[in-house]
Amino acid sequence: MRDVVVIGAGLAGLSVAIKAADAGLSVTLITKGVGGIQLGTGTVDILGYGPDLIDKPLEALEAHVASRPTHPYAHVTPAHVGASVAWLRDTVGPDALIGDETRNVRIPTGVGALRPTCLIPPSMEAGIPQAGARYAIVGLKRLKDFYPSLVAENLSRQTGPDGKTIAARSLSVDYVVRDGEIDSVGTVHARSLDHEENRARLAAQIRPLLQDDEIVGLPAVLGLDDPNAWRDLADKLGHPVFEIPIQPPSIPGMRLNAQLTRMASAKARVILGSPLTAIHAADGRIQAVEYASAGRATRVETRAVILAAGGFESGALELDSYGAVADTVCGLPVMGPTGQLLHADFWGDEQPLFLAGLAVDDSMRVVDDNGTPVYTNLFAAGGNLAGATRWREKSGEGIALASALAAVDAIVEELK
Repeated sequence: MRDVVVIGAGLAGLSVAIKAADAGLSVTLITKGVGGIQLGTGTVDILGYGPDLIDKPLEALEAHVASRPTHPYAHVTPAHVGASVAWLRDTVGPDALIGDETRNVRIPTGVGALRPTCLIPPSMEAGIPQAGARYAIVGLKRLKDFYPSLVAENLSRQTGPDGKTIAARSLSVDYVVRDGEIDSVGTVHARSLDHEENRARLAAQIRPLLQDDEIVGLPAVLGLDDPNAWRDLADKLGHPVFEIPIQPPSIPGMRLNAQLTRMASAKARVILGSPLTAIHAADGRIQAVEYASAGRATRVETRAVILAAGGFESGALELDSYGAVADTVCGLPVMGPTGQLLHADFWGDEQPLFLAGLAVDDSMRVVDDNGTPVYTNLFAAGGNLAGATRWREKSGEGIALASALAAVDAIVEELK
């Protein structure tokens, strides 16, 4: 008998496993594949837009929720959201994440826009606009899909904290990742730059092209396993260096995912590559779950279940040809829109489809249309919750963390 079975290995699922194990609970995490952290940028958003740009996310939550009563943040306090984000920062340490949960910073994206976020890897800190700073955006000619001229030009159209136009220029170097390979992906570059001799070679190419006092921006491929690779490159250049997030798979996301997976595996039983196949319930409670394993299904008896399997992107939520949204993991009722699910005005109202998901109470128990728990020991967290367009409002990680830790708190209280 386990105290908690967690379904899913994204930010919510891994955080649940770590937090619940630290609370003294026995935990089994079951996942059909690698979670979605590496699809993000390795940063942590609480709330970036509402719809205007937000500087102090915790202070903005009350008004944001008031206009969206089904939002996941409606079930938690701003203080809980802040504490959940701070917990992650303190858990992974300053080599992985830095920042203040009470304020947003803006960092450059792969197209040169400045995006609000809350916690960032330290390798991105020098990219926060500074008054009077000058930036050199460096492209690697053999890396797919990073265009330094685009980034520099768009940065130059924006203003820094002093209200003056950001000074940015672009340059490129032909860094050879592997002999004979001229079109390499980010992961290949990152593995190459885990090695000090390769960082020295890259620095030797960049250094002669730099002007005095320039801050150097590079695509976020500065080492996969070495969290200090970017610092070493900055030392070799004699210039501050920052990483710019690019398209998935995100190297900073992969770093964070690897660290959290290691931590969860050290504290809980983690079963990878095994989709959930059945749940067994009686008297309104889940008694056991089954997952696919070699030769036969394996049954795990449990006192509580936290479903953190994600949303549409993971296949945990699915839209059929009749316009009905379904939970594909446990067959739970989905709170969703009716009628037209998508509209053509991208910059207008939120798309109804993206607000679909599981409804929960303030303890994160999954509830039906009447607000009654489907099972009294089934909780949900993360991307499967209804009521938020995470990518638009920049809230995904905050929702995942706040809901995950609220579910753990409720289970700990119940199992005392």
